[in-house]
Amino acid sequence: MEKNSLIFVAGHKGLVGSALMRELRSKGYTNLIFKSSAELDLRNQAETEHFFAETRPEYVFLAAARVGGIGANNVHRAEMIYNNLMIESNVIHNSWKYGVKKLLFLGSSCIFPKFAPQPMKEDFLLTSELEYTNEPYAIAKIAGLKLCESYNIQYGTNFISVMPTNLYGENDTFDIENGHVLPTMIRKFHEAKVNGRDFVELWGTGKPKREFLYSGDLAEALVMLMENVSFSDLNKGMSEIRNTHINIGTGTDLTIYELAFIIKDIVGYDGDIVWDTSKPDGTPRKLLDISKIKSFGWKPRTNLTDGIEKVYRWYVRNNASQE
Repeated sequence: MEKNSLIFVAGHKGLVGSALMRELRSKGYTNLIFKSSAELDLRNQAETEHFFAETRPEYVFLAAARVGGIGANNVHRAEMIYNNLMIESNVIHNSWKYGVKKLLFLGSSCIFPKFAPQPMKEDFLLTSELEYTNEPYAIAKIAGLKLCESYNIQYGTNFISVMPTNLYGENDTFDIENGHVLPTMIRKFHEAKVNGRDFVELWGTGKPKREFLYSGDLAEALVMLMENVSFSDLNKGMSEIRNTHINIGTGTDLTIYELAFIIKDIVGYDGDIVWDTSKPDGTPRKLLDISKIKSFGWKPRTNLTDGIEKVYRWYVRNNASQE
């Protein structure tokens, strides 16, 4: 990837996409293509093909997706599977059709089985059943990585897939009903502090363990992979080409209970925490084995406390006054 290469960042305004834009620009990449969802609906086959035929990007980061937390995934099941299948199918197919040199597809650690051994290796994919609450979203993401793998095998493309762990960062969705656990906690504790509430109610038991990666660290990993790692590097020594995706995480996790008290302290909230155990916990544990990406020379740089402090400051500056 050259500094003047034509690079399409799909989903440039989201949590991952905005971090990618910052990382690419900081490294001197200036020929970036991006479109808002109002300008380009990637679910629409004709619109997506017209865009690729007209612009002919050389490299594609596929970070566009319909995402949400445990509540949104369970309630909006049809939207999760439909929107994500359409976006990835249109972008991956047209990347092949119009000669994209390399594509990087963003998946999710929820692709792994609900009771997978820990930490989860790439080879654990499709070895047992998924967590039901986010099954439609997970199936869509599995389809995306298998699309990449299949186009590589049949057509000789250079499409790679990554499976990030739970992410947090600037430009996240701090939505109480549909957001992911970490940004939702930030908003709940902040609003409780501002409004003088005696307690904050959180979902579940607090017992599940989760791993969290700062979006800026993920962006560094994505650009490194696009610059240095090809599909052929991911299946060397394999007896068959399968499960060529790459896990990206920190290699450490903590309970949701522990996370809640870290965020509570950072926000400076003095009230109590009440756990609503009628709400689902989700998968008991999701810790990624990151041996593969570490073998390519990458490791995370931001510890969780520092990362949450950055995100909380950003939230207060950009969102808190509007909610």
